Amino acid sequence: MPRPDPGFGDAERANARQLIRMALAEDLGDRGDLTTTAVIPASARGSARLVARAPGVLAGLPIVAMLLEEFDVPGWRPYKEDGDALEAGGLVAEIEGDYRSILTLERTALDFVQRLAGVATLTSRFVAEVRGTRAKVLDTRKTTPGWRILEKYAVRCGGGSNHRIGLYDAVLIKDNHLAWLAAEAQGDPIPRALAAARAAAPPGTTIEVEVDTLDQLDVALAHGPDVVLVDNLGPEALAEAVRRRDARAPGVLLESSGGITLATIGDRARAGVDRISVGALTHSAVALDVAFDATFEAP
Repeated sequence: MPRPDPGFGDAERANARQLIRMALAEDLGDRGDLTTTAVIPASARGSARLVARAPGVLAGLPIVAMLLEEFDVPGWRPYKEDGDALEAGGLVAEIEGDYRSILTLERTALDFVQRLAGVATLTSRFVAEVRGTRAKVLDTRKTTPGWRILEKYAVRCGGGSNHRIGLYDAVLIKDNHLAWLAAEAQGDPIPRALAAARAAAPPGTTIEVEVDTLDQLDVALAHGPDVVLVDNLGPEALAEAVRRRDARAPGVLLESSGGITLATIGDRARAGVDRISVGALTHSAVALDVAFDATFEAP
């Protein structure tokens, strides 16, 4: 079965351009690479190999190509694609061109690839734990400020799916929203919150509500959300939630969240939920060890 294209599109390119500009500004300032300019002659030519030092899943390679365009380095030969599995010692890509430029862009290139491949690699481990169930692994908004589009792209590289991008593209009624409505007036706040969301949100907007008890789930299912987020329920309670959903509102998706780890996600998935959102995909991913081995042509 072919691997799905994670989709490095216009939004990802725009985010990458912003971050490349910021990264180069903080690294080069208004003086440039003082060390390389002093030590390496302008005529020097060289090459570099991107090599995986640890197994994982690749993400971020198109950003390296964009970075090379910034430095006018045309010699670019990728041997892998984003979403590909990497073995320790495996060659990812080669670069040839101006040696000063290669040395100057090294750290920025690695920062992008190591961070995004780390997210993709961790995501792939969570996805492997739910294989054979109906559950999709989703990310959250717990992303690095400014990096959200790219980190969510990396989640897709690892086989995961994206939750809402931000506060603007879906409704998620959480406990703090419900608490305010409960304090404002008598009666269950869930029906009022769902009705208000339906009335205010643009047509076609996904409406989701968070609950943390089976009683709240019963109320939510009776009032037509698209998704119910069941927070911090264990596998047995989740299985009961699935039974109630199947009996009363089979068109509503059930999502599990709250302290999901590699050790616990399998049991949550086997309870029968449709989605599991995992903040750790982005907030706890460790950079993948990728090396930048540079060599130069003898003068």
